[in-house]
Amino acid sequence: MMLEPMLTPRQKAAVIVRLLLANGQSISLEQLPPNAQAALAHEMALMGMVDRDTRDRVIEEFCESLEQVGLTFPGGIDGTLEMLDGTISRDITDRLRRMAAMTGHADPWDRIAAMPVAQLCELALGEATEVAAVMFSKLPVPKAAEAFGMMPPERARAIAYAMSMTGGIEPPALRRIGVALLQAAETLPAPVLDGGPIEKVGAILNFTTSGTRDEVLVGLDQDDADFANEVRKAIFTWANIPKRIDPRDIPRIVREADQQALLRAIAGAKDANRASAEFILGALSSRMADAIREDVETLGRVSQNDTEDAMSEIVAGIRRMEDAGDLFLIAGEVDEPEGDIVIKTSGAN
Repeated sequence: MMLEPMLTPRQKAAVIVRLLLANGQSISLEQLPPNAQAALAHEMALMGMVDRDTRDRVIEEFCESLEQVGLTFPGGIDGTLEMLDGTISRDITDRLRRMAAMTGHADPWDRIAAMPVAQLCELALGEATEVAAVMFSKLPVPKAAEAFGMMPPERARAIAYAMSMTGGIEPPALRRIGVALLQAAETLPAPVLDGGPIEKVGAILNFTTSGTRDEVLVGLDQDDADFANEVRKAIFTWANIPKRIDPRDIPRIVREADQQALLRAIAGAKDANRASAEFILGALSSRMADAIREDVETLGRVSQNDTEDAMSEIVAGIRRMEDAGDLFLIAGEVDEPEGDIVIKTSGAN
């Protein structure tokens, strides 16, 4: 049974969403209010068939509406600061995010989760055991595990025991604790340099060619084997993807990645790097994976330099998502190097 030509605004929205999905477009409606998401899903469930003329009128009206939009703003502090990224200093950005969380315009726990692990550890050591337990209960497991590993064992045990008593805290109290922790974080001295030497060397080696990276690591093994081992843990390259990325995060990574870079990286992946390409394809839906394989076949041969550049671009995108708190890399212990870097998973980081 066909719908009447006159559709409600909600029905028109359902038509546009259905049309985009039918054409294989990946869209996200997460920024809509929950009630709007539910209303849209409900409307789509009730709709039947829409004739071609009605569909075309809805598309034309939608396009006209888009053309009339002159300028839009993000409509929130997070979106605004993301838009201003690179324009204002990092210190100002962090301060504005913390102020937004403290004044009720953002979730304070999002800002706490984005803090460096060393700062979280220092914060936990300076707070009451019960407050630290609440903080660790709210932190993502990988970050909490890393901070735990930096603390004295007795303090870590006390916090772990106190975490067993944090289950009944009400949301208002959780927010007050989060705001208090952010205020305490304001008093901590900011590091003069971002990250320590291990993180710096690891970050630099992430973006060098594999030959240079291996040569540097061999030299570090001779100079300071312990330091070399820690640097290997900090390195994340294309070859590390199967060991340090949760397969459930792959679809989001693929959506965020430059599609041409992704195709070049997969097309040029050989030997040890081929496992990462297969891991990515295996974590996608069969339809999406087949579409990528077809595009790779069409692309043809990719030079080694173009392949390494593409892999570096994908890795850089993953790192940006990690820095933003959108995903977390799985921690690992380093096996003895043999060729490329191999990470042995020891649990969530």
